[in-house]
Amino acid sequence: MDTTNISADLVEQIVRKIVLECIGIPGKAEPNPAPELVVSISARHIHLSDADVETLFGPGYKLTVEKDLYQPGFYAAKETLMVVGPRKRMLPSVRILGPTRKQSQVELAFTDGISLGIPLPVRQSGDLKGTPGCVLVGPKGVVELKSGVIRAERHVHMHPTEAEYYGVNDKDHMNLRVYSGPCTTTFENVLVRVDKGVHLEVHLDTDEGNACDIDHADKIELYK
Repeated sequence: MDTTNISADLVEQIVRKIVLECIGIPGKAEPNPAPELVVSISARHIHLSDADVETLFGPGYKLTVEKDLYQPGFYAAKETLMVVGPRKRMLPSVRILGPTRKQSQVELAFTDGISLGIPLPVRQSGDLKGTPGCVLVGPKGVVELKSGVIRAERHVHMHPTEAEYYGVNDKDHMNLRVYSGPCTTTFENVLVRVDKGVHLEVHLDTDEGNACDIDHADKIELYK
C-alpha cells in the first residue's frame, strides 16, 4: 500500500478513532429500527361469556380453536352464531373469537348495524354500558343480550417498548395513513392500547379496510 499521499488530517482521524475505541468511549448510538407494523381487518365477530357458551351450545361445552390470531392467546373458534336484530333481520353465521370473557360482546361494522337495524355506538372493547343488544341463536339455545353490541373504536395494540418508540402512552390517540393510490386515506383518533403481552397491530373494521383499499396498500404509516 502506497502511503505517500495520505494526508495528516486523515492520519489524525484514524488515530482519534482508534484511541476512542481503546478507552471505551462509545460512538454515536444508532437509532432504534422501526418495529414491524401489522394492520389487520377485524371482521364482525362475537365474544362470549362461559355461561352464554353453555346456553347456546349445551352444558359443559368448550369452544374449539380453528385458527390462532396474531395476538398471543387469542383465536378464531370453529363455532358461529346467528345474530338477530330488532327488525328480525339477521346475520346467519358470525364467528366467535376466544377465549371467553366475563360479558358477551358483539362487534359489527356500521353497514352490519344498518342491515340489522341496530344503531351502533363506537366504543372501546369492554365499554358496554348503555349499548344496544341483540339476540344470539345457537344450536342448543338462544341468548337475548340486553347490551353489548358495538362498533369497536379503531385501535392499535402495542408493547411498552413500542409505545416508547412512538412516544405514546396507553389511551393516547394516533394517526394511521394508508397509501393505496387513489384510495390513500388517513385515519385519525386511533386508540393506543398498551400491554406487555401483545404484538404491534392496528385493528380496522371491514368498512374502514374497504374504504382505504388496504389489500393494495403500498405503504402504511403510524404517527402522532
